[in-house]
Amino acid sequence: MASDVAGLAVVSAATSVALAYARLATSRLAPGTPRLAALLPVLLLLPVLPFAFSSIHLRTITAFFLVWLCAFKLLLLAAGHGPLQPALPLVRFVACAAAVKVRDEQQPPPSRALTPGFLLSYAAKAALFAALVSARCYRARMPAYAVPAFDGAHVAAGRGAGAAVRPPVPRLLPPRLLGPPLVPGVLRPCVYRPVRARLGAAAGVLAAFLVSGLMHEVMFYYITLEAGTGEVTAFFALHGACAVAERWLARQSGLWRPPRPVATALTLAFVTATGSWLFFAPVIRSGLDKAIIAECESMLAFLERAGRNVAATAHLV
Repeated sequence: MASDVAGLAVVSAATSVALAYARLATSRLAPGTPRLAALLPVLLLLPVLPFAFSSIHLRTITAFFLVWLCAFKLLLLAAGHGPLQPALPLVRFVACAAAVKVRDEQQPPPSRALTPGFLLSYAAKAALFAALVSARCYRARMPAYAVPAFDGAHVAAGRGAGAAVRPPVPRLLPPRLLGPPLVPGVLRPCVYRPVRARLGAAAGVLAAFLVSGLMHEVMFYYITLEAGTGEVTAFFALHGACAVAERWLARQSGLWRPPRPVATALTLAFVTATGSWLFFAPVIRSGLDKAIIAECESMLAFLERAGRNVAATAHLV
């Protein structure tokens, strides 16, 4: 814990200095190759910073924000696009680059209204995800036929508990699993739109899924610290191909469409099977699922001890 606290200070300082340099350098250069060359040292530094943490969670979260989101935003900045602008105040520039969600400029701002139904829905999803995390210690005792269903439910619940992307729509083929809700905000301008402009919408969708798969493979490397096997990339590439096929089928008139319950069941079955086969396989095979659970338990124990110490100190005062 002490080493990770020190690592957090080092990573925060290094990120702030690197992004301050990025703002200064890009303010003096035109978009294009000059900006990209100036940003290259920052782009090479970001993948190194997560290794400052021994904690799986801290290492992976840092990699997600710096190696994926921040790097993609800097690439957009090099091209003269995206939310980052050299004219932004330094604090806003650093915050936007390192953590703040990117909003698609072509979409209206999200509604701030938090209805009871919205809160109840996401509270239920978060509770389900927490219950599945707690139940993973029993996974080894489950029957063989129950393991894929459990892993698939874990994938779906983990995605649903993150944040709202869009209302769930039952479909014959799988939903567009591009990853956490922050991810589409950078994949659209970085990958989907440029490819769509040159090769069409279907190619844009396939490219976005492929890049998402490759970046998930990188994230899994930070989790397992082992070379990727390509399984996670295959998972997203397969879902991308199914999303394109689904779009094509939706445009065909006269084709039979399954009833809503049947479409929902088929979707869940597909996500369950492919998630267990390709998405969870690298983590489970390396035993990292057990390590992640153990780390969560250690963190809860640490927080419990800290709370007791604070309570005891307050009582003495």
